[in-house]
Amino acid sequence: EKADIIVRFQGGANAGHTIVNDYGKFALHTLPSGVFYGHTTSIIGNGVALNIPVFFKEYNEVVSRGVPAPKILISNRAQMVMSYHILFDQYEEERLGGKAFGSTKSGIAPFYSDKYAKIGFQVCELFGDETALMEKLENVCALKNVLLEHLYHKPKLDVEELYATMMEYREMIAPYVCDTSAYLDQAIKDGKNILLEGQLGTLRDPDHGIYPYTTSSNTIAAYAPIGAGLPTAKIDQVVGVVKAYSSCVGEGPFTCEWFGDE
Repeated sequence: EKADIIVRFQGGANAGHTIVNDYGKFALHTLPSGVFYGHTTSIIGNGVALNIPVFFKEYNEVVSRGVPAPKILISNRAQMVMSYHILFDQYEEERLGGKAFGSTKSGIAPFYSDKYAKIGFQVCELFGDETALMEKLENVCALKNVLLEHLYHKPKLDVEELYATMMEYREMIAPYVCDTSAYLDQAIKDGKNILLEGQLGTLRDPDHGIYPYTTSSNTIAAYAPIGAGLPTAKIDQVVGVVKAYSSCVGEGPFTCEWFGDE
């Protein structure tokens, strides 16, 4: 309500923020919560795991329920959740069986694994050299197919099919992509009120949470400027949301659970 710009700075579509307002009840997984206010600009930051089909399904659902089309910007440095990330998430949980981490099977762990292994795909690569994109995709698929064939015993990836899907993604997001770091830098100079919106709780932080039952990106406020594309920005205020009791999606300790007769 008070913000000019709202930026999602980490995580993907693996947890929902439930919002109840005059338009109804919504569960937002990727869209920042400011999309219901006409005066705001909502930004998908570089730190977000962007699942493009899920993003647009959510966007269309919000608009179809009477919400004015929100102003959206997507960082050209954000990385994309690929269809095979979701497959690998499912296959690994299946392989682990009773020792699984309780993944939401949204592809988040495989996505961030690829990001830090330098084999992820940034949004800007969709708008670059198509030959280079195809070559990279072929190399990534060769690596993935070894695991699919010999570890998981699942069908191999089809490079041509994946490339065609990426071209569809390019058409979908082209109107929204820009250098959001430059946009936000100017917004700070103009005195705009910027809200950085996180996803998941502190105990899901891989450094400070209940590792290994965590998510794969830093959820704490200190990471917010990095994931938003404002690495040198000073945070003026942190708002923490606390539940009456701790709960979470997935496996791991239920931190306030009591045992015995109580």
